[in-house]
This record gives sequence, structure tokens and C-alpha cells, in this order.
Amino acid sequence: MTLGDHGTPYGQPQNSYGQPEPSPYGQPEPAPYGQPPYGYPGTPYRYPGQPDPHAAWAAEQERIRMRRRRGRRVAAGVTGGVLAVAVVAGALLLTGGDDEDPAAASDSTPSTTSEPSASPTVPRVDVGMPSDAPSALPSLLTRPIISPEQAFPQETVTLKDGSTYERVDWATTTDCTPGMTQELAELIEQGKPCARMTAALFTDADRRSQVTVSVLSFERPEDASRVFMMASMDPVTYQVVSLDPPPEAGLPTVPPGSSGVFERLMTVRSVVFANGQWGDGSATREEEITRQTQGLLQHVNDTVVAYEDGDD
Repeated sequence: MTLGDHGTPYGQPQNSYGQPEPSPYGQPEPAPYGQPPYGYPGTPYRYPGQPDPHAAWAAEQERIRMRRRRGRRVAAGVTGGVLAVAVVAGALLLTGGDDEDPAAASDSTPSTTSEPSASPTVPRVDVGMPSDAPSALPSLLTRPIISPEQAFPQETVTLKDGSTYERVDWATTTDCTPGMTQELAELIEQGKPCARMTAALFTDADRRSQVTVSVLSFERPEDASRVFMMASMDPVTYQVVSLDPPPEAGLPTVPPGSSGVFERLMTVRSVVFANGQWGDGSATREEEITRQTQGLLQHVNDTVVAYEDGDD
């Protein structure tokens, strides 16, 4: 069992990779990234009564463009899925920052105090293991972090609904910071560092969609819990980047400013992200791109859960 945050579509970060095989070093500087949101279901561009998230996203991507990033943009992970609820239900303390979102996908609501955080934009989030954590947890955490080949073993993926997707690019790194927003990197610094990031770019049978699925792994479940909680409350601020198709894939690079869908799931010590968009940058057929994004997210999540639970 895993925790999910479906139905919260947002714009995706965009990035350049251009390498057919995962390689941890020596990748070129990425192109600017960032996609505006589809918005709240039923309201095409914003939550009811809330500021336009596209404006916030545009400001965020412009700020990120000013940061020079090195290394390959990726994400990675491992999970012990059956234990996720117990782990996230541990002690969570949120200090500083804005008011929390009541829709955050967590089994325990963090308390808020007036204690200032280390950053003016990133609140302090203290996470503790639950007292009733399953006895199997320590043994599961002794398993090695999942490798790229284990997370994305197939070049062609067939989902349960019969739809097929081709993996056109993938990448991996243990230097996770370049593959995410500054706020997410600062949030991770509150605990132990990310152990590995691995990402893969998929396209559908018609080669119209581009969905990047990223697995962000940690040695400790509480560090994954911190990331998942904040990414669920503020998906625009706390996110990982997407892959651009390599030239040999024959796919277009999604135009800057194009709409997309942003989804995530959490397992025992990883957060699995999925960013989906149409290759031509169109904002049409939101339901279809959401279905593809969620389907690939669930497929990869099931794969890393099986590995972490020892069922592979």
C-alpha cells in the first residue's frame, strides 16, 4: 500500500538531457524548464477563489532559470510500499511558512508553531518515526537503493488497460540537487540527503505524449515523508524536473510555457513523481494526458514497491 496524491495536476518543469543511457556525470547544461498548470478539475486554470497558479508558476520558472545547474536532471527510488501509511503517520511538526493545505495527502496533520525556519520560504518540517512502525521495516531498509535498471527494466511498457508506452530516455544520479527546485533541495537538507534520483521519459503509441516518471530515494523513510508532505501541499514549489527527448527519439521538445499534469505517490522511503504533457504543448485532452500520467506513475510505483518489499 502506498500513499498517493492524484488529481492535483500542475505544470511540469522542463529540462534537457539528450542521452539514451543513464549516466551520472558529464551532462550539458539544461534548457529552461517549467510548464503552466491545467488547474483544478472543472476549472481549467485555477482553484476556485485562488490566485492564478500560472502566474505563480511563471515567476517560479523565471527564478529557477537564473540558477546555473550542473549534472543530469533525474530522480530515483526504492520503496517498502506496505509500510508507507505507518511511516507517514509518524510525528510530523511543521514550523514557519504559510498555513498548511487541508488536502495534503498525509495521515497525520502537522502542527504549526511560530518558530522561524532556516529559510524565509521553506518551513522547518520535523519528521519522526511512529512508535508502532512494523517490525519488518528495519530489514526492508537494509536492501540496496533501487538501481535504474530495476526501476525502469523495460523499454516498452504495457499498462493494465492495454495501453503501451516506449521509454525514449532515462538518466540517474546520486547528486540529486540539480534535478529539483531550490526549495525542494533546501527541504531535503533538513534531513539526510537524497540517496539517488532516477528518471525515465515515456511516450505513447501515437508518440504524442511525453511523461517523465522520477523516483527520488532516501535512506530514511522520514526524509521521504517530509518531501511527500510538502510536495502534496505545494506541488509548484516542491518539484523535480522533466526530461527532454534526445534527438534520436524523433520527438519534439515541448514548447516553454506548455500545459501539463503533475502527480506523485509515496512508498516507504521514496517519492515517485510523474510529469505529463503533450509533445506539441497543447492544453487539450486534459483527461487523456492525466490518465496516461497516472497510469505510468502507478506502474513504476508498483515496480519499486515490489523491489523494496522483496517480491522482485
